[in-house]
Amino acid sequence: MLTIKVLGSGCANCKKLESVTRQAIAKLGIEAEVIKVTEYPDIMKYKIMSTPGLVVDEKVVSSGRIPSEAEITTFLTSALAV
Repeated sequence: MLTIKVLGSGCANCKKLESVTRQAIAKLGIEAEVIKVTEYPDIMKYKIMSTPGLVVDEKVVSSGRIPSEAEITTFLTSALAV
């Protein structure tokens, strides 16, 4: 099972990223745990410059933007292939 973290304070972009990520998970039909990381010190551990950030199995795959559902699907399938 993948562990996916959405990094951000809870702003509209962070919520949108979580929504699109959950859609990609559902379309792939995979098991994944989505965790929202909202505390600034916890976000800074991932060394991203801007939110929202997306972390798949402790690897930062995106930050500072909302990737498309297709991009997120690629991130997830790549992580599953490892």
